[in-house]
Amino acid sequence: MAEHRSMQRAALLDAARSLLSEGGTEALTFPALAERTGLARSSVYEYFRSRAAVVEELCEVDFPVWAAEVEAAMERAAGAEGKVEAYVRRQLTLVGDRRHRAVVAISASELDAGAREKIRAAHGGLVAMVVAALAELGHDQPRLAAMLVQGVVDAAVRRIELGAAEDPEAITNAAVTMALRGVGDGRG
Repeated sequence: MAEHRSMQRAALLDAARSLLSEGGTEALTFPALAERTGLARSSVYEYFRSRAAVVEELCEVDFPVWAAEVEAAMERAAGAEGKVEAYVRRQLTLVGDRRHRAVVAISASELDAGAREKIRAAHGGLVAMVVAALAELGHDQPRLAAMLVQGVVDAAVRRIELGAAEDPEAITNAAVTMALRGVGDGRG
């Protein structure tokens, strides 16, 4: 019985990922979850008491996995500049991944404190790594620089997701250049 319940819970989380990646947080409703999984709506409530609870569990399950992939790419990279580049590139290569799209949808939504805290914790490790790399590159305000780099990544994610005129590879390369060289790119 316990195994059956955990399978249903996993199916609900997977359905939630799909709904989020297709239509953002508005698409994540209990009727839609029930329809996707073939469960009765009342059954969905047995697993999760609210949409916020679904989002919170997804944060707990998916954020660390996603963050670990970015972290692994940074650890493999040589030198501070390589680490910043890996931080940008890995996040952008994960854009097509449903798990990542769900994470982005969640990040953009109104979250309760519990979910926000889990996201902050998962992101914290990544941000700390990029802050260290930026400090090594000589930024006098590495935390601020890290936030701005993440802003560039977020803008690139949106551009790729919109199916912009540019090729995703071109968007990724531009984001890497901006993160490492700034807008001027005169020093390259």
